[in-house]
Amino acid sequence: MITIEISHIIEITKQSFVPILYVALLSFFFAKVEIQIEGAAGWAANLPTWRIEKHWLLDLFWGGRAMTGYHAWLFPFIFLVFHFNCLLTSDWSWKLETRILGALLLFWVLEDWLWFVCNPAFGMSRFTPVMIPWHKHWVLGMPVDYIVMGLPGLGMIFYSVS
Repeated sequence: MITIEISHIIEITKQSFVPILYVALLSFFFAKVEIQIEGAAGWAANLPTWRIEKHWLLDLFWGGRAMTGYHAWLFPFIFLVFHFNCLLTSDWSWKLETRILGALLLFWVLEDWLWFVCNPAFGMSRFTPVMIPWHKHWVLGMPVDYIVMGLPGLGMIFYSVS
């Protein structure tokens, strides 16, 4: 009886926490890449790309942030990268898709936060709504997106293990 419970705990750990740690590692590396691309000017502010600053859909789907050509290509690229393994295996299922989408949500939350933490122009001391105007909505000292995407992302990863 105890052996079954311990083996079940080990399996849940392997299937949920290890992928979460891997997503955190991916987020760290990608945050470092974006720091090199964007520097101190977040949300592609100084990049040579098109921008849509005002549109009612931006508030609904984009947290009020501008839509840029940079992000229009970046987000589908990362989505496709997270799904690459689906091409290599015939084991696709809705449960696997739930795990992938949960990992993707968590990736974007961690990557965004790590962009601030690792960016010499910011750091945690400047992680405030005043210093980060492109995150328009904040609660509990963080952008609302972190809760709206992070909690469902974690829930989807843990749900997909059961």
